Parts: sequence; structure tokens; C-alpha cells
Amino acid sequence: MIDYPRHDRDGWHRWVPSWRLVSGLCIAFFGCLVGAAGLAYAMVSVPVIDESATAQNNVYYWADNTQMVATGGDRNRQSVDLSQIPKAMRNAVISQENKTFYTDSGIDPKGIARAVFNMAKGGETQGGSTITQQYVKNAMLNDQSQTISRKVKEIFVSIKVGTDVSKDDILEGYLNSAYYGRGAYGIQAAARAYFNVDAVDLNPGQCAFLSAVLKGATYYDPAGSIAIDPAATPEANKKRALSQMQDTLDKMVEYGHLSQAERAKYPELPTTQNPQSNAKLGGQIGYLVRLAKASVVRSGAVTEQQLEKGGYSIYTTFDKKKVDEMEKAVQKVYKERIDPKKRPETDTHVQFGGASIDTRTGAIKAIYGGEDATKHFTNNADVTGAQVGSTFKPFVLSAAMKWGVRDPDLGPVQAQDERTVVSPKSLYSGKNNLKINNYDGSIWENEKGEQWRQENDGQDSIGAPPDYKIDLREAMRESVNSAYVQLGMDVGLDKVKEAAVDAGLLEDSLTGASFPSFSLGISDPSAIRMAGAYATFAESGKQREPYSVTKVTNKSGTIYTHKVEEKQAFTAKVADNVTDVLKTVVEKGTGTNAQLPGREVAGKTGTTDGNKSAWFVGYTPQLSTAISMYRYPDDESIKDRTFLEMYGTGGEKQIHGASFPSTIWQDYMSDAVKGMKVEKFPKPEPIGEVVNDAPSPTPTPSPSPSASETEEVTPSPTPSPSDTGTSPSPSATETCGVWDWNCDDGSNAGNGNAGTGPGGSEGSESPSPSASETEGDGDNNGNSRGNSILGPNG
Repeated sequence: MIDYPRHDRDGWHRWVPSWRLVSGLCIAFFGCLVGAAGLAYAMVSVPVIDESATAQNNVYYWADNTQMVATGGDRNRQSVDLSQIPKAMRNAVISQENKTFYTDSGIDPKGIARAVFNMAKGGETQGGSTITQQYVKNAMLNDQSQTISRKVKEIFVSIKVGTDVSKDDILEGYLNSAYYGRGAYGIQAAARAYFNVDAVDLNPGQCAFLSAVLKGATYYDPAGSIAIDPAATPEANKKRALSQMQDTLDKMVEYGHLSQAERAKYPELPTTQNPQSNAKLGGQIGYLVRLAKASVVRSGAVTEQQLEKGGYSIYTTFDKKKVDEMEKAVQKVYKERIDPKKRPETDTHVQFGGASIDTRTGAIKAIYGGEDATKHFTNNADVTGAQVGSTFKPFVLSAAMKWGVRDPDLGPVQAQDERTVVSPKSLYSGKNNLKINNYDGSIWENEKGEQWRQENDGQDSIGAPPDYKIDLREAMRESVNSAYVQLGMDVGLDKVKEAAVDAGLLEDSLTGASFPSFSLGISDPSAIRMAGAYATFAESGKQREPYSVTKVTNKSGTIYTHKVEEKQAFTAKVADNVTDVLKTVVEKGTGTNAQLPGREVAGKTGTTDGNKSAWFVGYTPQLSTAISMYRYPDDESIKDRTFLEMYGTGGEKQIHGASFPSTIWQDYMSDAVKGMKVEKFPKPEPIGEVVNDAPSPTPTPSPSPSASETEEVTPSPTPSPSDTGTSPSPSATETCGVWDWNCDDGSNAGNGNAGTGPGGSEGSESPSPSASETEGDGDNNGNSRGNSILGPNG
């Protein structure tokens, strides 16, 4: 028997493969890979350019499944020869995306490895594509999926294309097939969509801009795309596009494609035209389609680029009859009261927005986006920058009923059981020029030691002297600022903000909750979101997200179905008590114009300081509707556009939520609820405790200099004692007429709060409104005036 050495026979050594075996296996493995790759390459042919989707449309349906419009799939593309594509455009995409384009094999091994690594982590494959790969993906594979199998197929086809097709043909094909946003496929369509010129006439700055848009129009189109992502505001997109454009120009200089002298001519973004709409999308249809399209894209079921190719059926929540009724209600006011020729100083740029939501589901039944989607691009049902004023006060009340006011003897952060939940009978001061306190009784001061004095409209104190105490129901009914500002401070502005978000407002549509004025509606949620938030109160605290699409289908069947989800934002006791208080506003307060005979209505008026926006938001048990009004120029060529005052608009001395907005609301809702069962709101259970002192003997409004209903105004979130100003006041006398909303039995008098007292401040308005709709809000917050900040000696 052979005696083997011990170390060759025993212990762990026996399990270690020899280097010869390892080497052999590695060689065999890599040989198999090479063989498989070679076989795959041999079997791959250059695909024909895909045309499968170019003849398709997307069909949008009304809520009753009848067809609304067929659009979106007729590809906006006109191919041009490479000779008609400026060298600057070719060089821009090469410099930014693939500087080795003319020398590489069509793939980027490092980029591919990075993409595979991203996929292994659960991320996307972005970052691994050369121009050749992108051309193959866009024009040949008709597949935008982020999968390893698609990536592998793309790699082999790209290698084949890189070998068999000339670089110039690849570049021409890429620039003619890429998607530039605005429905534009190819450089010729993009040149027309953004600059209304032919591709051959594009200058280097425009070319660098279009190369930036190729990274994703959602985030680089200067018009913005908050319909898809609230972060894609016009301002943010312009900043991103300018940065990317400048980087591209710098690289063009670095790689020898552009002289420094020529590069210096383009320090700013080129001027782009507004997105153009299909003629079939005129009137309200365009706004509805944008709303539904954005909803589909945000669902993740279909990408924007896939949707642009067509072939989808989109079933919406929109009720054609209600859409028509809302438009008619707005147009009636335009026709009868708004006259730009007669009153050019006050009646130009008047705009309305509206949204109506099914309280039981969150389904958006109707919107009013503007005069015509082909002429006025911004969807006024979406975020516009118009502040909501005192329609925000119900969130203050709901926070006070949910959390309660804080114990003045404890710290600022208090648990639920340390607080006192308030009753609608709780008493607060309606005194004009009220010095606002912190929850612990100390005087509120900003970081400069300046105090806050809250003014009421016309400098009126509401209630009987000397203490002017009124309960929260009356303060809501008469829209008294001083009472609700102090209530917000006692509860804590963080809890007020929380209540607004719980009800359904988007947090990024709300201003910072750091000033007392936060409770007066200096934020700018959309009409869609305001209607949805009030629907939460209508539904005894159940919150459901607004939605516009029920399902999406294509040739493969149903690919998306909306599921209604709800959360209990407030207890039924809280929500029903808020509704009960808001009923008082409509029954005998500032909202009497919104009454629907035979039906219960709850709602709130809202007007901002400087008379720059006015709202009415109200609901029946089944339907919640928000109507906004403001003046804002459409013309983007106007530098530093801002919201304009509405003193004198429509022949009225001032515009309030109780005027045109509530009239439109009532006109629309009268028709919208026809056929609906007459229902009552739930009877609220008693809630909370009566806080503060006993009421004055006869709490009634003090004499007002105006007989008209005048509401609260929203103060500046960043007041400064150095800027002062006053607004016109309404006349002390007005005669009653069919359009004079304030001449009733006197129950509408003396409500709301406006004006600027000594030391009052006036802030600047918000930037231009966003150009697209979302079922949510953006963050264009304007400042306003209406409070006094008085120093220690004030």
C-alpha cells in the first residue's frame, strides 16, 4: 500500500481544490460566457424602428363611461436629416451625455456595471446608457422597463447597431426619436414646442437647453410639472434647467465644440413659449385631461413617455353635467359683472377656480380650471398661489377640539391629558387691535422683540365692551380674526398645521407655522385640496384622498384600479361639531348667500388682505365644493407678476368670499345636488369645556363703518414695522340690489377683519403660479397685510 504524506490525506487540506482545478473551472466558465455572448451576438439583428404606437390615441371617459376625448397618442414628430440638425445640438448631447460617442463601441462598460449595481440594490438602471443605447431603447425596443433582461437585450442590440450602423445615422436617429416633453418626439417637434422655430434655426443656447430637457422634461421644462411632482415647480425647473444648460455649454467649450466668446452669449435660459394644447382640449377638457394624466403617471402604472405613445383607456371620475354646470356658473358672473372694457383698471385678469368632490369617496366630480385650457394654461383648480384666508379657520377650531388649549402653567409641549378640549361655547376676545399672547399669557414677540396686534376689519371690535368676549361659534359666524388668532396660539400652531394636514391639505402647500397669522390662512392650498379637506368634516372625520381616475386599461387588460382608502383624521365628535359651527356661518353669518333651500349646508368664506383673493368652501352631506377668485396676469412676459387688488372689481367696492365666490357656489350646487337624496348632517355630541370668562351681557357687533359683509384678511407671515400701508375701505353706505350680497336682514353685518393699523406691514406677493395641475398643492406663498407689529413701547 502506498504511504501518502499525511498533509495530503488528512485534515482540512483534503477539501481544498488544487489550483489546476480552480484554473480549469474559471477558464471553462469564462469560455461559456464568451461562447454564450458570441452566440447571442450572432443571433441579434438590428431591429427596424418601432412604429407600433404612433397611430394610437388615449381615450378618456366620463364617469358614466361615455367618451370624453381621444387624444395624446398621435405622435408629435417630424423627422429631419442630420444636415438640418445644428452642429451645436449634436455637440451638446455628445458633450453632456456621451463624449466618446464617435469612438466607443456603442456601450459603456462602467456605466453598465453601475446600472447593474443599482438594480441589485433595488434602484433603477439609469446612468448606464450611451447615445447608441438610448437610441436603441427609444426607437427600436419600445420598452422603457427597468429590468435586467431588458438591459441585457439593449446591450447586445446596441453593440450590433454600433457595428453595423454609422455614427451619424445613430445620432440622427437618436435626436429624431428622443422625447423632449410637451408631447414632442424628435428635435424638430421640440424646436417648435419650445421656441416655435425649425430645428435648423436653433442657436447654441437653445440647443444646450434642449439637451437638458432630454434628462427629463418633468424636472427641466420651465413651465413646471407639479401635476406629476409638486417639487417640479416652474421656479425649481428653471433653476435646474439653467444649471444643466450652463454645464453643457461649459463642456462644449472644454471639448472644443464651442468658442468661449460664443459661449458667453448665453448666460440665461432662452425664452420659451407656453405649452400649446390640442384644439380638442379646449374649454375645460384640457384641464380634465391634464388632471387625469397626472394621476395616472403618479400612480406608477404608466410612465409619462408610455402614456404619450397612446393605446390607453382612462376612466375618470368627472361628471360631465357637473363640469358644465360649474362652468356655466362662472361664465354667468363673467358675463353679467366682469367688464374689462368698461373697467380696465379693476376687471382685467380676473380669474376663478373651482373643484367639487364626492364626500363619500374623494372622487373629483367637477373642476373649473380657467376660461379655456388652450388659452389659459394654469389649472385654477390646482395650486395657484392664491391664499385661502379665513377658510382656514375650521382647522384652528378642529385642532382646539381635538387637542385642546394648553395649560398656561406647563411647558409649551403638552400631552393630550394636560390640555383642555374646547367647546364651541368657549369665549375669546373680539377686540380690535388685540395684543396677541402666547399660550402662557406672556405677550407674543418676534425675534426683534416686536409685538403682534391683531386688527379686525374697519378697526371694529366685535362684542360688547369692555371685554368684547364672544364664543367661538359667533367668532366663526362673523369671521372675527382676533378670537381665532389667539385660539391658534393657545392650541399651538404646530397642532393647527397638523389638523390641516390630517384633514387633507398637503404640507408643502402650508407656510411655516411660526407667526400668529398662520391661523388666518396665509397658506395657498388648491381648490381641489380645500374641497377634499372640508369633505373630511362632512364625513365625520373620515379623510379620503381626492382622485380623478378609477381605472386604466390597454390591450393587455386593466393595469390600474383606484382603491379608496380612508383614515380617521378626527373623531366623529370633533368633525361633527366643526360642521355644526360651519352650518351657523351659512344660516346667519357671512355665508348666507350659499344657502340651498331645503338642504343643510356648512361652509366658510375667506378673503385675504389687500383684497387679492376670495374663497367660499362649503358642503352638503354628499358634495364638497371650493370656489376661488383672484386677479393674476396670464402674460408671462410681465416681469414680477403678482396678485392684483380687487377693489372695484365687478363694480363692487371690495370682493369677499361672501360675494362672487359664494354666488357661484350656490348657483353650481343648486343644480349639482338635484336628484340627490336630502340628508342632514349628524347631530354633534357635546364636546369640551367652556374656557375663559363669562360672556359680556349682550355680545353684538359694534357699529361698523360699512354695511357690507367684510371678512378677515391675512397678515404677512414676515411682518416688518418699517413698511406701512393701508387699503381702501368700503363705503359706509350701499344700496341693496340683486348683486348686493350684503343687504339682508342685518345678520351679515360686521364680520371679518381687514385693514392695516399703525405699524402694519405689507409684504410682497408670491411668484408666478404653477403651470400645471396636481391633486395636491405647491408652495407659492404670498404675503399680505393686515396686522400691527408694535414694539415694546407700542
